[in-house]
Amino acid sequence: MLPQLQSDRRLGHEWGEWDGSPLPDGGLFEEPAATFFRLAVIAGLAIAGSLAALLWLTSPRLSLVWSALPGFLAMVGGVLLIVWLAWLAAVALAVRTGNNWLPPRLSESGLLPLLMPKLQGFGAILGMSRDRVGNSMIRVFNRLAAGRPLSALDPADLLLLVPRCLAKESLQVVMDISSRYGVAVYVASRGRHAREMIGLRRPRRIVAVACERDLVSGVHDVANSLPVLGTTLQLSDGPCRNTSFVASDLEWQVRRMLGLKSGVEGAGRLA
Repeated sequence: MLPQLQSDRRLGHEWGEWDGSPLPDGGLFEEPAATFFRLAVIAGLAIAGSLAALLWLTSPRLSLVWSALPGFLAMVGGVLLIVWLAWLAAVALAVRTGNNWLPPRLSESGLLPLLMPKLQGFGAILGMSRDRVGNSMIRVFNRLAAGRPLSALDPADLLLLVPRCLAKESLQVVMDISSRYGVAVYVASRGRHAREMIGLRRPRRIVAVACERDLVSGVHDVANSLPVLGTTLQLSDGPCRNTSFVASDLEWQVRRMLGLKSGVEGAGRLA
């Protein structure tokens, strides 16, 4: 029997705004990594511009405290903007080369998971689709995580988390992969239940299958303590119903987390 954690919360609670119409492109979000970088640059410039305007308005008062204070604060703001853009350039280089040389706390195990929900919210303010932004961010995150060297892992220490909305055929694919590699599979209907299962199993690495919204939230919660890779869903019948995924992507990620050679196609997408 497949272990599950059930919920009394309605299915699809993350999709309260969905009106039942078919999702664009059959519910398959294929967004390039460039979307994340463009949004991050815009966010940095927007914050810098807002702070510059605030500094301009308050500089007469600040000058009364110390005549050089406005100029000092402007210099600090400029340095922070340069640091932000330099970090984005370093992440872009790591994504492009597939070699993550950044310290984990400055990439997939720290700063990036912390920023992902905030950038997703900023994108929503600009009218950007949460799902497309999330797909781009998960693509960047997966590239960074897969670019980190990993040692071989006992299959008992890898946890495969899947949602309960999978179509029967997709769930059978999950079970086949689980049987082939000896990896435990758990079905969790909510993020809280997934975290509870992680606490019970205490895995050393995780592969999660979920929609972009849940993956962004899950990566934010656990990536600072455990290596994670995420496989996104195709929502052909709408969110949280008969969902599917690219089987080669999932198998590639399972093999990657076990420290095995690729052996399957799918390394190019990683999302």
